[in-house]
Amino acid sequence: MSHRADEFRRRMARRKKNRQSEEEQVSRQTSLYVSDEEKYGSYSFPSYEANPIEEKNNKPNHPLFRVDLFIFKILFSACLILLTAIAFKGNSPVFQEVRSSVTYALEEEFQFAIVAKWYREQFGNPTALFNQTDQKAEKSEKVTNELAVPASGRITESFKDNGQGIIVETNSPVVKPMNEGMVYEVAEKPNTGLTIMIKHADGTKSWYGDLDEVNVSLYDYVEKDQALGKIKINENKKGLYYFAIEQGNNFIDPIQVISFD
Repeated sequence: MSHRADEFRRRMARRKKNRQSEEEQVSRQTSLYVSDEEKYGSYSFPSYEANPIEEKNNKPNHPLFRVDLFIFKILFSACLILLTAIAFKGNSPVFQEVRSSVTYALEEEFQFAIVAKWYREQFGNPTALFNQTDQKAEKSEKVTNELAVPASGRITESFKDNGQGIIVETNSPVVKPMNEGMVYEVAEKPNTGLTIMIKHADGTKSWYGDLDEVNVSLYDYVEKDQALGKIKINENKKGLYYFAIEQGNNFIDPIQVISFD
């Protein structure tokens, strides 16, 4: 009987010893993945300092900056600018869709006229940075919301005649914008000849056509009293110009908002 009891105690001892050895083995394996800071309840953030050897060789090892990726982005941006310039300089119909997409992005999605107006109201003319006197004078000017007459005269073709704009007979040699804004197109149009189109801060667009000469360039910011272009004057000292106002996707009658008398 005592022999069986001794055998039972030896088996229990062996099982206890084996269980302890297994627990110690698991503990050692777990400790391999736990740092001293984690054991004692503290944590240090990872350092992004470069390797001294790589610093000596001018090779940064910062994980948030990759030289090869940075150079690729620069080259890719340069290629986009070059392709855009080629599309606008070339006369091929193939580039028409590209020109339309870029023009839409610049004119519709990014409101240059609004941004330019805000900049001028806050900081003045960019060239005034070199002339403080002009900057102070410009800030003191009073801004009015009244629309100016491009060139006063007699209306020879009304809005009802063509549903888009009017033809004005005038003895003025120049045409001026109805309001300040950004020049978004200067082109030769089939129906209106040499035409200047301006986008204003309120979203409206104004057209000035049948001009003999243009004095502004694309994306110029123009003031009310600035001469946009010249009107061809005949021997009777009179000339004709085309004028239209576009609001949204529709044209409105200019004489409803401007008096040409």
